[in-house]
Amino acid sequence: MPEHSHIVKRYEQELAQLRSLMAQMGGMVEQQLSWALSAIADGHEDAARLAVKQEADVDLLEYRIEALAIRLLALRSPMADDLREIVSAMKIAGDLERIGDYAASMAVRVLQGRIAGLGAILVSFRQMGHLVQDNLRRSLDAVLQKNKHASLNVWHADLPVDDYYTAIFRGLLANMMQDPRHIYSGTELLFIVKNLERIGDHATNIAERAFFVVTGDVLPSRRPRGGALKEEKGAGT
Repeated sequence: MPEHSHIVKRYEQELAQLRSLMAQMGGMVEQQLSWALSAIADGHEDAARLAVKQEADVDLLEYRIEALAIRLLALRSPMADDLREIVSAMKIAGDLERIGDYAASMAVRVLQGRIAGLGAILVSFRQMGHLVQDNLRRSLDAVLQKNKHASLNVWHADLPVDDYYTAIFRGLLANMMQDPRHIYSGTELLFIVKNLERIGDHATNIAERAFFVVTGDVLPSRRPRGGALKEEKGAGT
């Protein structure tokens, strides 16, 4: 086999490996979030332990993706679509790692007995959780399938996540004001719901990066929010 053909084949194999690692990490983070939500909504401590334990494996995959992406950039000099995909893979891995961190943080609060029953907000919390899970799944599908239309759909789906967060936030505050005995558990639930909202933001980040990979264009840095707009929170939030 000519040397050039061998190099091209090896390059294609490394790109395929990068995509495989991305799919693996995405699946692990989806499962981690599912466990965390189950632990909170249904009181499943075993699910909470699994969500916390998964964090180390997610961190390891981020490292492997980063190392492979850097190798590809340094040795293969990718161009155009491939360059965007490789650079975006590192950023998406960062978003997924943060989602895993938030899921683990939510689960830890269950294991430490720092939250009481969700009570009146249970239905809204479940609905918000299902929506965030769906947005995360669709954003990952958009990455793997290189589907710009799916990316845009997730970008616009950030709005109802914010609406759920606002409604739950106001409900918890009202409950704490009416009965100070609920302040501790209410505060813990506020942290949990905020983490869930941030997971939604990172899912939207992933969708934006998927759109960039396919089109080479960057979506507006301010996202739809009702009749107004909200600033992009970015992967570091």
